[in-house]
Parts: sequence; structure tokens; C-alpha cells
Amino acid sequence: MSKLLFRSTNGRSPSVNLREAFLAGQAPDRGLYLPERFPRLTPNEIAEFADLPYRQVAFRVLRKFTDGVIPDDALSAMCDKAYDFGVPLEVIHYGVYLMRLDQGPTASFKDFAAQMMAQMFGRFLQEDGKQVTILTATSGDTGAAVAHAFHKVPGVRVIVLFPIAEVSESQRKLMTTLKDNVRTVAVDGKFDDCQAMVKRAFTDPALDHIHLSSANSINIGRLLPQSVYYFYAASRLAQPGEPMVFSIPSGNFGNMMGAVFAREMGLPVRKIIASVNDNDAFPRYLDSGRYEKISPSRNSVSNAMNVGSPSNLARLVSVYGGEMDETGTIHRQPNLDAMRREIFSSSITDERTRTSLREFWNKYQILLEPHGVVAWQGFLDWCSVEPLGRTPAVIVESANPAKFPEEVEKVVGWAPDVPASMVTGLRLPEDYDRMGADYERFRDYLIAAHA
Repeated sequence: MSKLLFRSTNGRSPSVNLREAFLAGQAPDRGLYLPERFPRLTPNEIAEFADLPYRQVAFRVLRKFTDGVIPDDALSAMCDKAYDFGVPLEVIHYGVYLMRLDQGPTASFKDFAAQMMAQMFGRFLQEDGKQVTILTATSGDTGAAVAHAFHKVPGVRVIVLFPIAEVSESQRKLMTTLKDNVRTVAVDGKFDDCQAMVKRAFTDPALDHIHLSSANSINIGRLLPQSVYYFYAASRLAQPGEPMVFSIPSGNFGNMMGAVFAREMGLPVRKIIASVNDNDAFPRYLDSGRYEKISPSRNSVSNAMNVGSPSNLARLVSVYGGEMDETGTIHRQPNLDAMRREIFSSSITDERTRTSLREFWNKYQILLEPHGVVAWQGFLDWCSVEPLGRTPAVIVESANPAKFPEEVEKVVGWAPDVPASMVTGLRLPEDYDRMGADYERFRDYLIAAHA
């Protein structure tokens, strides 16, 4: 058994190993799993990444967590299979780079975690001879990435909930065109409604006969692979030991927590910029020290970030010594001074998003999509209060512009090319269920699906 254990952010469930945390998704006390301690990578180990392809960087980072749970040869094979696509690092201007995480099968950064999670789930379930139903709430890209990664994986049933009015057509079609072991449910509500229904299902005694797990960033298995690309970028762009700046579009804060995990594992990081849209609960919390979730969440053009109460803030608060429960209530304040030193956050309105997208294209001839633009504008906001100097900086582009053709065309006057990975899915017929934001009805839906 691995010596590394994972604890609940609510502190009322026993610690478990990676396998148990992975299969459970959410802790029994409704908290989120977090390593009791972060394994460290030495400066020499990190420096060696510069000469390794992405799949081998992933292996060396992830084995710090899988020791005693997944044999090294099996993990290496998983990384080879999961990461058969590139991670482009484009120069914006001197010392500032764009990291495109849109080369996977659903043209989203969610592919990095979903592809690895599907293989881990498949291995664990095969070893146990069990079946699991994965419940996932999505604000846009998670659902498609999870559906594609887990499609036809033996022993797995996938049910994805999404807010019908807040995902783009291409985001929707990439998950509603799959069948077999995948079902999608369009909810007449907000992402937060979908997320609340999923969280409630995990602790509902009426569903104890169904083995439920999660594949969105509630699950620790989502965050670990998302720490890898920060190591990869730093190994290519910074000198050994040189700190980096990362500006990350942030909705449920899983992507941002990947950077926090990398930092806690030893990656030198000067600043993490958690750029948000109109759902500005986190930057207001950093300013005031008082957390007030946004309900209902606000609908913005960067729709995958329409999250009024990010789940992963519980993990962030815990890393800084505090305690936040699943309702967003802070029972013990974190070290806010340290959080403010290490993390910056600003809210980017739709107007600023559209203006910045146009200006970025005109100036650099690089096409961004709404989420990447939020990261870019948040970076500019930070630079206005803390000069970058010679520190290398990475702007994270989390999806392909072709996933938002209408919005991009409104701003720059033409629709982006559709990547080959998306073409087939967009042409297939859709098939999905629909319901209101009614938990009791959703519970009955789950029971009927497993009858």
C-alpha cells in the first residue's frame, strides 16, 4: 500500500490511499480529498524534464502519487496511451507564452485528466471485478472530455449533467452524440444546480446500492494529471530554479489547483493568477477576507467558468491552513496574507473579454477563445500592480476557439477552423434527456437507470 494518504477537507472521514480516494470521488463527510503531504520533486528531477517528452514528464510526476497503488510499468503504459497529442507553447512576446491545452480529442484541457482517469478507473475496476457509475456536472468542457475518455470502458456507466442554456452548441454535441455507456442530462438551471445534484447524490442513502463516483474536479484523480503541464511548461521556458508566473482561467478552480499542487511539489512559482469572469466570489474574498458565494451564478461568454461557488476553494483554503465546507462556509480562516502574496485574482467582464479578444488578435495575430482571453486580461491586470520583470509567464488557453465559433466570429469577423478531432462528433445525431433542477426527480432517474 502507498505510504501517501489522502484526507478530507472537512476532516471528519478517515484518510485513505489514492485508489480509495479515486474510486470514492467525494469523501463520506462531503469533503474533498487532499494529500496529507505533498510528495516533492527535487530541483534536479525537475531540471531533467527539459529533455523528456510530455508522456514521460507525466509518468515522473504521477508516480509520486501512485507508488504502491499502480506499478511503474503500468503507469508508464497509461501515460504513453493517454498523451499522444502535443502541448504547444507559443511566444506572445518576449518572456510571455501561450500554453495551448486544446490538442486532445475534445479540444479542451479537460482531456489531460480525463484520458488518464479513464485508464485508472478501468484498471481498478478490472482488479476488483466491480462496476461504477460516474456522475459528472459540467459547465462546458468536462462533460465532453469525460464522455469521450470513458466511452465503452468496461465496468463504467457515465451520466453527465449540464445546464442546457449555458453551453455552446459544439460543447453540447461533443457529449450528446455518444451512446453505449454514456447518458447526458440537460438541466433547466445553472451549473451550480447540476453540481449540487451530483454532490447530494453521493451522500443519499437511497442510492447506497449504486456505486457512484465522480470525474470532474471533485475527484482528486482530476487534479493530479493537471499538475503535469505546469512542470512541462516550466522545464521548457525557465532556467533551472527560476520561478514562473501562470495565469489560469478559473471556474471550478481545478485547473488552478493543478498549479498549486505543482508548486507544493517543488515547482518554483512566483505568482498564480486565477482569472475569473463575472462570477467574482474569489477575488472579492481575497480583497475582503469575507467569502460570499454567488447564487445563482452569472452567465458569461466564458461559459465553462460560470461557477458561483467553486468546489476547489475548499482545497485551496485547506492548503493555506483553513477549513471550508461543501456549502462554502469557512469554519477556519486560511492564512490570507500568504494567499494574497502567492495568488492574484481579478474579474473580467464580458465587455472586457470581447475587447481584449479583438485587441489580442489585432496586435499578435493569435486567435484566443473567451476563457484564454480571461487569463490574458487577468495577467495584464496583475502586471499593472506588480511588474513582471524578467520572470517567464505562461497564459493558459484551455480550449480551442472552434468550440465558441459564434462568439469568436462576432468579435473578429470570421469563424475559426474546426479541428479534425471535433468534426465527426459535430455531425452525429444527438440524444439526451432533459429535466428541471429537481433532485428528487434526478434520484428517481438514477434508480430507474440501475433497475
